[in-house]
Amino acid sequence: MVTRSDNLWKTLDWVTILLYLLLIIAGWFSVCGASYDYGDRDFLDFSTRAGKQFMWIICSFGLGFVLLMLEDRMYDMFAYIIYVGMILLLIVTIFIAPDVKGSRSWLQLGPVSLQPAEFAKFATALVLAKYINSYSFNIKKTKCFLLLLAFIMLPMVLIVLQKETGSALVYLAFFLVLYREGMPGVVLFSGVCAVVYFVVGIRFDQVYIADTPTPIGEFAVLSMVLLFAGAMVWVYKKKWEPVRNIIGGSLIVMLLAYCISEYIAPFNLVWVQWLLCVVAVGYLLFLSLRERQKAYLLISLFAVGSVCFLYSSDYVFDNILEPHQQIRIKVVLGMEEDLTGAGYNVNQSKIAIGSGGLTGKGFLNGTQTKLKYVPEQDTDFIFCTVGEEQGFAGSAIVLLLFLALILRLITVSERQPSAFGRVYGYSVVSIFLFHVFINIGMVLGLTPVIGIPLPFFSYGGSSLWGFTILLFIFLRIDAGRSRRL
Repeated sequence: MVTRSDNLWKTLDWVTILLYLLLIIAGWFSVCGASYDYGDRDFLDFSTRAGKQFMWIICSFGLGFVLLMLEDRMYDMFAYIIYVGMILLLIVTIFIAPDVKGSRSWLQLGPVSLQPAEFAKFATALVLAKYINSYSFNIKKTKCFLLLLAFIMLPMVLIVLQKETGSALVYLAFFLVLYREGMPGVVLFSGVCAVVYFVVGIRFDQVYIADTPTPIGEFAVLSMVLLFAGAMVWVYKKKWEPVRNIIGGSLIVMLLAYCISEYIAPFNLVWVQWLLCVVAVGYLLFLSLRERQKAYLLISLFAVGSVCFLYSSDYVFDNILEPHQQIRIKVVLGMEEDLTGAGYNVNQSKIAIGSGGLTGKGFLNGTQTKLKYVPEQDTDFIFCTVGEEQGFAGSAIVLLLFLALILRLITVSERQPSAFGRVYGYSVVSIFLFHVFINIGMVLGLTPVIGIPLPFFSYGGSSLWGFTILLFIFLRIDAGRSRRL
């Protein structure tokens, strides 16, 4: 007689579980290396960080087992309830959590500290999967799309109110899921443009073109707005005349304006670009009315929104972001060099990774990490321990393991017979991809330091349990896929 448990163990994706175990083991050894003090090799002592991490790993195994034993239908049935419960927990956390380094995101439960933001990820993934799988859902309907945005933005806002901006930004990864499910590419393109506008506008705000009073940041962004507007007309309407008028006309006017500013009377070329943007928007609105085409209207709204974002980003950067966040962004963009302040972690991390060479210094033999030159070296900056002790070879193996896990999760997501399983699977993929990319990027100085952990490596029970829950719920959903065929 074949029991439900027998079927479960046969249908489980053991490749994913193997990758999970390999990453967990590698992560624990990294925590041992990062928290090791000379002469102290009792890594299973629960008073040490390595010992505590080992205990949390064992608890994670038990948690994963429990999640596998539950019926896969339960995750579908109780998705909304789980989401509402997590939202209430995030609200409560704002008011009762103690202040830890300016953040109110940690709940004290006796000797254990938990961060609800880490657990809200799987709840958000479940509610998105549940809603997208509903019969009446159509992502092209404004009501449906706005409700999806509300599901994503609500936990983000609550986490920001906890002063935990880095954890809130992780929820932007869910937009990759929406793109997979049919969200118009222009929405994702707009998000990429926003990042480019922000970086270019802030980085070159005080840099000027030749001897003119024209800031390169504003000039470059407004030029991109005009270029993108013309390109979008070609992509969506395939008409050469309006493209020629927008891009060609703007280019001719700017060349004439530059010559006048350079050789006759210097003036700010941005003024001319403002006029060109107004003319371009007016021209697009005219085409929309004449041809009764909604696409022209949407492109004009994109142009207006881009200009508004450019000038609002300056206000956000100067007045909304905290001073330490401003410094971190300036350091990453090369606007400032703060080797003893905001840039200290990154600089020491790069030194540690570089010192590892090809094969590394060996387990427990790192000098930068052993002498505690890298703050947060067993949490957010734990990858530098891997680089120093295991070198380029060990770091490459870790990255390949993460790559294998992400590719495997994509494969498993695509074989799901229902939108519920597929959406949840891609939510897992997106969150893992965001964490790995941003964490390793900030360790290498390629992205701002926003304080998010490396999955299965960073010290701490909240992140480890959060990623375990996220992954094992998907494994259970996948194991029950045959009943949903």
